[in-house]
Amino acid sequence: MNPRRLTPSMSLLVAFEAASRHCSFTKAAEELALTQSAVSRQVQTLEAQLEIQLFRREGRKIELTAAGALYQHELTAALGRIRSATLQTISYKNDGGPLNLAVLPTLGSKWLLPRMHEFYAKHPAILVHIHSRIIREDIQSSTQDMNAIICAGSGEWPGYISHKLLTEKLVVVASPAALPEYRSMSPANVAEHALLNVVSRPSAWSDWFDRHNIDHTNMRSGPSFEFTAHLIQAVSAGIGIGLVPEILVQDELKSGDLVALFEPMDSDRSYYLVYATRYQHLPSLNAFSTWLLSLPFPDK
Repeated sequence: MNPRRLTPSMSLLVAFEAASRHCSFTKAAEELALTQSAVSRQVQTLEAQLEIQLFRREGRKIELTAAGALYQHELTAALGRIRSATLQTISYKNDGGPLNLAVLPTLGSKWLLPRMHEFYAKHPAILVHIHSRIIREDIQSSTQDMNAIICAGSGEWPGYISHKLLTEKLVVVASPAALPEYRSMSPANVAEHALLNVVSRPSAWSDWFDRHNIDHTNMRSGPSFEFTAHLIQAVSAGIGIGLVPEILVQDELKSGDLVALFEPMDSDRSYYLVYATRYQHLPSLNAFSTWLLSLPFPDK
């Protein structure tokens, strides 16, 4: 097959993508600063080159064919990657440019965001677009449209570069107002209370009981929460006892809204800054990584 047929010109592809997104040659023309007839001709040229109809035309109304819808789906993703690559390349010009960063929701709001003013003070030309995401151990799906992520895990992700930030420590917390006897509690007493957990870590309490050699068959399971922030709020409201990363309750422990019942326990996870190897020379990521790793973490 002729390679030219498989690689249409960018102008034809951009015209088709805009028209397919709007289902209108007129709106696509307005977006691309072209005439309606110019966009229509480019789409017709593309259809002739591919030898397949991409739109059904009924008067002024257009609608994607099944082939056109499939082509749009694949092409939109491909053009998005091209635009992203172009933007990243342009950012090399002045060591600035944006950085798309995914962060665990509670870690982002309670730990990262309060410190971001320090980064902007050093790098005012770099914009960090922060996206809150529940990031699983399989991080590929969470990094497809991101330059980097801050997540918890083992640190072993083939094809990615990871920088350890700190070891996660889990601490049992309670509201002193709802649990005035907290000072005299033993680990065994924990089973007498409603135990709150995050849905992404269903075995956290069982692991804690095992570490303390306590039979956990009589545990009182309390409500589950998608976000650790919501669990912390529930503990503060006296709904139950929580087992949470110590780094996420520093403010509450300092203010006295929550109390730590026992010494923190090392979990099997640590927090990492992670990014694909293709981004390792991105100026905005290098600047952010250098700043992040310079922060005074309590334990690496």
